[in-house]
Formats: sequence, C-alpha cells, structure tokens
Amino acid sequence: MPDTGKVPALRIFFATDIHGSERGFRKFLAAAKTYGAGALILGGDIAGKGLVPIQASNGTLTARVRGETVSVPRDEEPRLRAEINRLGFYSVIADGEETERLERDAQHLDSAFRREIKAQVEVWCALAAERLEPSVRCLITPGNDDPLEIDAVLKAAPRIECPEGELCDLGPVLVASCGDVTPTPWNTEREFSEEQLGKRLAKMLDAVPAGRQVVVNFHDPPYSSGLDFAAELDANLMPVLRGGKPSIIPVGSKAVREAIKKYQPVVGLHGHIHESRGAQKIGRSLCLNPGSDYTADVLKGVIVDFDADGNYIDFLFTSG
Repeated sequence: MPDTGKVPALRIFFATDIHGSERGFRKFLAAAKTYGAGALILGGDIAGKGLVPIQASNGTLTARVRGETVSVPRDEEPRLRAEINRLGFYSVIADGEETERLERDAQHLDSAFRREIKAQVEVWCALAAERLEPSVRCLITPGNDDPLEIDAVLKAAPRIECPEGELCDLGPVLVASCGDVTPTPWNTEREFSEEQLGKRLAKMLDAVPAGRQVVVNFHDPPYSSGLDFAAELDANLMPVLRGGKPSIIPVGSKAVREAIKKYQPVVGLHGHIHESRGAQKIGRSLCLNPGSDYTADVLKGVIVDFDADGNYIDFLFTSG
C-alpha cells in the first residue's frame, strides 16, 4: 500500500462471492498473514452454484461439465472434482439410479445440494480454527445465493463470527452487515423490496452510538454507483443487445445508496456484481467492490487501513 506515514490501528481484508471455491477460501484465510490483516471479512455468496452428479461405471467417471459430457478414468476423480469446484459447483459420486433421480427430481436435487453446502461450510469453519492466529478476527456473512441453513452453522462455529443483521465491534470501527438484496431474476432466498431492505438497514444503523465510525458490509452495492453495472437480461435470462452490443445497466440497490447517503459510513464493502470492481465516493463514504473471478482460481479482495479513531487511511485492491 502507499506509504502514508501512518501506522494503521486496524487492517481489514475483504473478499466476497467465492461461490464454493475451495482454493478461494484457503486464499482468504491466508490473506491474514500475507497482508498483515487483523480482521478478515468474507461478504457473502460463499455457497456454490449447483450440484453435479458424477456417475461411476466400470472404472469410468462421467459428468456434465460446461454443458458437455466428460468421461475420465476413476483414478482422475480428484482432478475432475477440482475442475467442477473451480466452476462454482459441488459434485457427488452416484450410481445410475441416483444420477437419474437427481436429474429428474428437483426437490431431491435441492436437498442434496443444501447438504453439500452445509458440509462444506462446516469444513471451512474447522479450517479457519486450524489456520488462523488467535488475534485475527474472522467475519463471514451470507449473501443472497446462500441458503438460510448456513447461518446457524456459521454462528455455532467457535472461530467464526457471523454478525448478520447486527453491529460488530472491531475496535476503531463498528461493522454493520447485511447480505439481503433487492429482487433478482433468480428469486433467491434473501431478496426484499427496496422499502423492506431500507428498513432492515436503518434498524442496524440507527443503533450506531454517536461518535462511532461504522463500516457497512452490505452485499448489495449502491444503485448507479459504478459498483453495480451488469448486463441487462431479458425474460429468458439472455443478455439484451442494443445497437449490436450488450446493454449494461445499474442493478444495485437504491435503499443501500440512500442509507449510505444518510448515515455516511466511513467505508462501504460490497459485492454481488462480480464484474463491477471499483471504488466510488458517496458523500464522505468510500464504497468498494473488489469484484470476483473465482472461476479463474483468482481471489480478488481489498485491504482497508483505519486509524485509531476509525478514519480510513488508505485502501488497496488485491488479486491472487
């Protein structure tokens, strides 16, 4: 980071939208030592995108990967499963009957998918306890793609803090976290109207004591902030073309933008829109979206330094 001449009282490393990536989570934990961070914040959408059955038959494994049928020898199972995970999916070894059921029974597939998510989060919580130094705070909060079941797992983990919908004291700053978003085309579990979301944010921020600096960890970025531009989709979830080019529109939350304008947190940490990496000011508030590139085995993040009074000193985007 640039040499400002100030020694930070707190360094936060923030990443988001890793979507089940094993390598991404391990890099997230390693960031504490790599960047000298005293607090790690993983800001939502930690779960993978879906479940891929791998059919085992006669020493061969067969699965649908990137829309194509792939067959490999049984001894290449680790490589196949790693590739599926890199794309943001979980995998299960299944016989022909179970594969057929997973493909035709949506409820059975959803139950199996949720079990895999929960199992992975439990393993990650144990890994955090094994890898992190005692002095490092580790906050993990959900996003709209994360099923509600993971909240209890995160809250029960002794080494993880999951202050969803709450204020968390990190010393120089308080952190207010909310993984809820405004409606998306995918109708996920943590979606609310702008009015509802605004009330949920205000409930937290109204409780900030006078004189305390607050960092907001809101999964949804503020509307039309430069941190929320994505391709416009039609009713079939296909990109809309205008003049032969994809139409790019703001898709963030107006409620988040209004909350930032009203309460003026020192820093806003956001995600949700993977392709909108950037930094923007809204009033005095510095808003950051580190973006996500988990399918390329890259963890994008941002380091933010604070002084003893909770003022931000500087920030630096990271990628590795």
